[in-house]
Amino acid sequence: MEGLHLTADCFNCDAAPEYFVSPESLRRCLSDITIAAGLTIVGEKFHPFTHEDGSPAGVTGALLLAESHVAIHTWPERHAVTLDVYVCNFNHDNGSKARQMVDALIAVFQPRTVSRQELQRGEHSPAMSFEALTEDSFAATRINQVLARQRSSMQEIEIADTNDFGKVMRIDGAMMTSEKDEFFYHECLVHPAAMSHPEPRTALIIGGGDGGSCEELLKHPSISSITLCEIDVEVVKMARQHLSKIHHGALDDPKIQHRYEDGFAYVHNSTEQFDLILLDLTDPVSPNGSSLAATCMTEEFFQSCAQRLTQQGMLVLHLGSPYFHPQRFANTLKKLKLVFPQLHPYTVFIPLYGALWGMAIVSKYSNPLSISASTVNLQIKHRGLPLLKYYNGEVHQALFALPNYVKDLMP
Repeated sequence: MEGLHLTADCFNCDAAPEYFVSPESLRRCLSDITIAAGLTIVGEKFHPFTHEDGSPAGVTGALLLAESHVAIHTWPERHAVTLDVYVCNFNHDNGSKARQMVDALIAVFQPRTVSRQELQRGEHSPAMSFEALTEDSFAATRINQVLARQRSSMQEIEIADTNDFGKVMRIDGAMMTSEKDEFFYHECLVHPAAMSHPEPRTALIIGGGDGGSCEELLKHPSISSITLCEIDVEVVKMARQHLSKIHHGALDDPKIQHRYEDGFAYVHNSTEQFDLILLDLTDPVSPNGSSLAATCMTEEFFQSCAQRLTQQGMLVLHLGSPYFHPQRFANTLKKLKLVFPQLHPYTVFIPLYGALWGMAIVSKYSNPLSISASTVNLQIKHRGLPLLKYYNGEVHQALFALPNYVKDLMP
């Protein structure tokens, strides 16, 4: 018995009057939002109330769901509504669907003031978090305790404690990074390109608010300036407070220039040149069907990135799982190929994501395969990099050795 219980108390609402007094209008609204969220209606009951003089006094309605229930009550005389959504998370994590429903209902009622609450329900055993790889496949992580939760103007950000991964950051219910395995992702996102560049000085990170990519880049002594373009300042605030074992203070390094704006707009409008551009973004498609990262996965955006790179500059990004997201993987490579003469995908298994993950280095002229394992190891020593947990010369070569099913996705 594991579940998520969400409530919202909405006051001074500007919604159309029908949503406060008409059972049928309310039923249609709740049903449409429930179905759009991907939850299953198995029953319903909506009852209108009246005052002694016969005037409308509000509506109470409930939908019975295969996943549990959603309930609502309206007070037309107070322009108020209370929302109650409970979903079971035993077999699948329905939390993001429940949050999508509450978000949509709040948007309908347009409250000037709203109070939201969340409660993890179930037995005293820790709750499970499910990372949705596809509609039917999940990577499960047991959550001991949610340490912090912040709903920004764009997304919901959580810090939770786990046994296997230490502290983790989740955004809109999806795992982003963890204390214990972040080096799989961050070392492989940063060092293959940084080592392939003779002397990287300037870097742009789009996303990366947890600070892990900044921390890895700063290990290279030639780096003089890093622009961190993170659209959501709350991600950085929570990382500063809770994820010091990931960024090790890098977010406050004087070489870091913080910009809190849309990465697409920044690259499109900038005139700066960078030796490295890292797209350290959330998935292009989040569990609720949208993503802040989607605009950064277009040919137009890649064209803008190409204009911001120096002659030997490289763009690095993650592509999702070639097994679970083959179409997205292939489509992104095809867009990159239209812009960059040098296209070099590679893969690394990310324990937190529960899958083999794809990344790529693209550029005008630089080829990361031209550097040997022995040269990488010599450069690690020459640059005085501290001991890395994952990356070395032999790993550099191995990352680009693609399985045949991944090669088949190449353009």
